[in-house]
Amino acid sequence: MTTFAGLNLPKNILSAITKMGYETPTPIQEQAIPPLLDGRDVVGVAQTGTGKTAAFALPMLTRVDPELEQVQALVLAPTRELAVQGADAIDEFAASTTGLRVVAVYGGAPYGPQIGKIRDGAQVVVGTPGRIMDLIDRGALQLDGVRYFVLDEADEMLRMGFAEDVEKIAADLPNERVTALFSATMPKQIRAVAQNHMNDPLEITVTPPASTIDTITQTYAVVPSRHKIGALARVLATTDADAAIVFVRTRATAEELAIELNTRGVQAATLSGDVQQRDREKLVERLRGGTLDVLVATDVAARGLDVERIGLVVNFDVPREAETYVHRIGRTGRAGREGTSLTFVTPKERSRLRRIEKITGATLTEVSLPTPAEVSGLRARRLVESAKERHAAGRLSVYREIIEEFRTEQLASDSPISPEDLIASLLALGVRDPGPSPDDEPEHLTVSFDDDRPRRDERRGKRTGGKPRTFDQDGTMYRVEVGKRDGVSPGAIVGALTNEGGLSGSQLGRIDIYPTFSLVEIDREIDSRTQKRIARARVSGRTLNISRDTGPRRSDERAVRKYRADRKFGDERRARKARFDKGRKPRHWR
Repeated sequence: MTTFAGLNLPKNILSAITKMGYETPTPIQEQAIPPLLDGRDVVGVAQTGTGKTAAFALPMLTRVDPELEQVQALVLAPTRELAVQGADAIDEFAASTTGLRVVAVYGGAPYGPQIGKIRDGAQVVVGTPGRIMDLIDRGALQLDGVRYFVLDEADEMLRMGFAEDVEKIAADLPNERVTALFSATMPKQIRAVAQNHMNDPLEITVTPPASTIDTITQTYAVVPSRHKIGALARVLATTDADAAIVFVRTRATAEELAIELNTRGVQAATLSGDVQQRDREKLVERLRGGTLDVLVATDVAARGLDVERIGLVVNFDVPREAETYVHRIGRTGRAGREGTSLTFVTPKERSRLRRIEKITGATLTEVSLPTPAEVSGLRARRLVESAKERHAAGRLSVYREIIEEFRTEQLASDSPISPEDLIASLLALGVRDPGPSPDDEPEHLTVSFDDDRPRRDERRGKRTGGKPRTFDQDGTMYRVEVGKRDGVSPGAIVGALTNEGGLSGSQLGRIDIYPTFSLVEIDREIDSRTQKRIARARVSGRTLNISRDTGPRRSDERAVRKYRADRKFGDERRARKARFDKGRKPRHWR
């Protein structure tokens, strides 16, 4: 069996990946790393999920000079998510070896921070073709120092319409470079790219990864992104597993999630690539010893982790690569033991889930998540069992005295609390149930995949898109005086309503944006004080004046015509978008 030690990697890189838990290379890594180390161009034909990132990232570390503060390696990825994922993986490797600076660049994010990192001396740029072209046109990205070029998911890039951008970028690169191209298929267009921009490339073809382990019960739940943390807290509070690992993509997410879980009463620790080996060993020992039950980890950090107590693995995000999915859930169900995996899938990620099932040969079962009542009930029952054990231990006289004081006090009260109600209230406090609040999450957090499709608005009788309603009853429609012409987005309106108005996301329904105004559905009527607070917010440079939507006065014919035109504009725009989406996926330039 080939090991990483047999791939001729430099000692510092080999030592680093060994500490990360990498032991045996995947087929694409085994076949691609040696020629890339030797400076030969490589075309890798491999399905998603075969470990391609490490296959091109590890040789990259040997080709880039960390002392030279200019862009020396360029990686093109078809989507923002793949760019971030690739940059994070390269950064994990580099942090433990050469210390290269890595930056992800993609559309939909401000230019400033991305340009700033490039100017500060980033040596590796991972980005989408559209944003790379923009940065080149702005003079913010110079390619004359690139000595290592990667096209990741090349067939996907061409399918999305990036062929012209890829050609322009590749043509601007120095001739003296190493080029790696990875693609799930090898159509004529890919062969043309290889012929035009690669030097006698070695073609490598590998088979898909093996199917997942039979001893693991594999499940998924469809959860909107905004409810993932609440869903995770509920799952961890009710699981029968002794210990659990929650997988996330990045170190930052791991740290933020662990903090949030702790505020919700779930004791969790973080394991990421920047955790020192000594600290990692302490965390693993705590996990084995039972003083730690939940570990939030990144993929690289959890390599080689084998703890018998782990009975549950949660994929907080759907892994893009099937190999990553197999590795993650393989932290449970080891050596014949039973285990469970749960993957959170947003309504937009049906295709990713089906791809994992197809490549791994596994079938994931959809599950519902526990409600707040079920969580509190389970916690209360556990507390009652603990109380029985505490009673057996004795030394309760001080508490009996307090109970007697309570009884005496209640005899003189106009609205006495019964002993049963007192016990119920103490149980609620014991399980950290503060009672009803306007900010409560919905009782049911799971939705269906169909919730992401355009649906029929029962109140208006027409097809609409928009934000799925998070409450069951009809809400109240409000009008805010910013619209399409102001460049406003639904997210900006939501942010203003929640930050300034004190509303929660679950109180907001659909949002329709028209040329000069927007309509927002709220699950209740808001008072004048709340409206004044919201009006202090500024969105797209304008104050967010808000009022109940009553439509224009019929006596004002001009206003009526304008109102109807605005509404019609919005309806027609959504209808065109729906027809376009049905015909083919839109091109993602940025």
